[in-house]
Amino acid sequence: MKTDENSFQLFRAQSPEAPLVLLHTYAKDGGEVFEKCRELGCPDFSLAAITVPDWNGDLSPWEAAPLGREEPPFGGRADAHLDVLLSDILPAVKGALGGTPRTVLLAGYSLAGLFALYAATKCDVFGAVASCSGSLWFPGFREYMLSCDAAALPKTVYLSLGDREARTKNEQLRTVEDNTRAIAAHLAQNGADTVFELNKGNHFQQGALRTAKGIRWILQHAA
Repeated sequence: MKTDENSFQLFRAQSPEAPLVLLHTYAKDGGEVFEKCRELGCPDFSLAAITVPDWNGDLSPWEAAPLGREEPPFGGRADAHLDVLLSDILPAVKGALGGTPRTVLLAGYSLAGLFALYAATKCDVFGAVASCSGSLWFPGFREYMLSCDAAALPKTVYLSLGDREARTKNEQLRTVEDNTRAIAAHLAQNGADTVFELNKGNHFQQGALRTAKGIRWILQHAA
């Protein structure tokens, strides 16, 4: 079922032509997410769980100050990582599958959810995007999404949050629900098939399950 290669773990579908979901993971929890997807009755798909050397640096769209004194800054290397993802990692995943998936989808939790949404505005590779508890509080990201030309916006998008994620003393993090709702409304107004789901709990609860719910939705709605 699983193959380690070039910074990804591959969980195979029954058919190599089944949809392929790319998922950036922080702690190599792709197996847990894949199992949750099975429990939720997801359609047949392959999952490539991808790790990056620098979570804050490689998945952030531009540089930003750290959230706290002991936190690392955000390096703003998402464009560079997207190049690697498309030119190196995705071809390696397809090679390991031994077939061509009929669609490629992109999902992520937290900062990886931010990256998924950003990446979909920079290329037309992904048939759908799931940003699960995405870090849409990121400075300037709401303005970026709302200023994107409609043609560059992703067409099938799942967005979610925990209902306690905005209840925090951190001024920047408090914007996450307002930002996510505004982005969801903007996507819908521009013709996207999109949904915003509010889960119970804070940012650190049921991450694998929330991610699996997002993956199930995009599998059901992707062309």
